[in-house]
Amino acid sequence: MLQNSWKHYRKIMLLSLCALLVFVGGCSFPGLSGTGKSDKTVRIASVTSTESQIIANIISELITHETDYNTSLVNNLGSSSVSQAALQRDDADIMATSYTGTDLTGTLQLPPEKNPQKATRIVNSELKKRYGQVRYPTMGFADTYAFMVTQETAKKYHLNKVSDMQAHAKEMKAGVDSSWMNRKGDGYKEFASAYGFNFQRVYPMQLGLVYSAVEQGKMKAVLGYSTDGRIKSYHLKVLEDDKHFFPPYDCSLVVNGKYLKQHPDLAKLLHRLDGKIDLQAMQTLNYQVDNNLLEPSVAARQFLEKHNYFRGGN
Repeated sequence: MLQNSWKHYRKIMLLSLCALLVFVGGCSFPGLSGTGKSDKTVRIASVTSTESQIIANIISELITHETDYNTSLVNNLGSSSVSQAALQRDDADIMATSYTGTDLTGTLQLPPEKNPQKATRIVNSELKKRYGQVRYPTMGFADTYAFMVTQETAKKYHLNKVSDMQAHAKEMKAGVDSSWMNRKGDGYKEFASAYGFNFQRVYPMQLGLVYSAVEQGKMKAVLGYSTDGRIKSYHLKVLEDDKHFFPPYDCSLVVNGKYLKQHPDLAKLLHRLDGKIDLQAMQTLNYQVDNNLLEPSVAARQFLEKHNYFRGGN
């Protein structure tokens, strides 16, 4: 009886303390809340890239600012395949960045498809059929491979598109992502065949090194990513892929279909990001983090504040 009285007294004290804390700012105790944390927490998976971190924080900030949901970032996953696996295992609810070409040839193990509309239809359909996932419309940008040169080189050789390099390729050294050299379908061998030229020499290197290599004059041209913030840092010129050689890598978010059915309000909210981040905006966001050392969460919040959280959109 004494034990029961003590339990009763302790419960009263906890409730009284909670009421006091609510008055001055709020509190939460396990077992006293009517809603389980898992029901109101959205788990967002992202990979190690700056871009994925920023997009994950944009999604998180949009959700927490516009709803009463909490968010949890499943951060720094090693690759898109790991992020996709987290979604499949129900360890995450949203995959922040899904790139058409990556999902097509990586997750789905299907042949490359260079027509953007067709590639998108295949990826959207297969993700839904195989895993019950819903892939949203593109956010408005594609993070694809792109050849780039310094402004001085572009002016000297009159370079605006990739085919413009043909007349000077024999005197140009090119630095490229190591993984691209032997890629099937859209690697160097196929590139040389499609454009009809080879560089004087091609140097495979870590992707992070190509930008400084071309800026320092060690390479005349390099293959990087179209949204990389270092394009802006080094004032590089991106050459147009005028033969449309590289497959589309439009960026979208992916959500577990079952989760969307359980939370239809989130389904509508996430559509606010449809087509709202173009290539220049994504380059600038990456630049703010990589060059200006802004935290991804700060860059994300400032971006959404600037656009009024895209209220009045879809």
